[in-house]
Amino acid sequence: MKGKKIAIVAHCILNQNSVVNGLERAEGAFNEIIELLLKKNYAIIQLPCPEMLFLGIDRKGRTKEEYDTDEYRKLCREVLKSIIKYLKEYSKEEFKFILIGIEGSPTCGIFKTVTKEGLIDGSGILMEEFLKMLEDNKIHIKKFDFPVNIFFT
Repeated sequence: MKGKKIAIVAHCILNQNSVVNGLERAEGAFNEIIELLLKKNYAIIQLPCPEMLFLGIDRKGRTKEEYDTDEYRKLCREVLKSIIKYLKEYSKEEFKFILIGIEGSPTCGIFKTVTKEGLIDGSGILMEEFLKMLEDNKIHIKKFDFPVNIFFT
């Protein structure tokens, strides 16, 4: 195996069509991020979008508190199970991983999320569940948030 580097990206890094209407920051994908990852020889795994699975494409924006239900957390854990299986297999061959979230997302923010108080330090629901699953499986990963103030149109 060659590169042994994998970027795990929030769904909307590759598909801005899944974002709440009016909050998209690019047409289609964040091409600049994808091009950079490919230039650096990263393979890419796209995380699922639990917001879309939970509320559909025509959903309204919500805060972390509004998503923080047992049902939503269960959905997040369920959609992450196959990703964890992949990463466990790649870990056997000492692959390196990076995780790219979306700053401010109530679901996919890693370091900042949006709450009723506004943008605060903390992870969104999917990332909280994912980071716990990674820790439980002793999978080490570097983490980055795509900044909320960058637009590509």
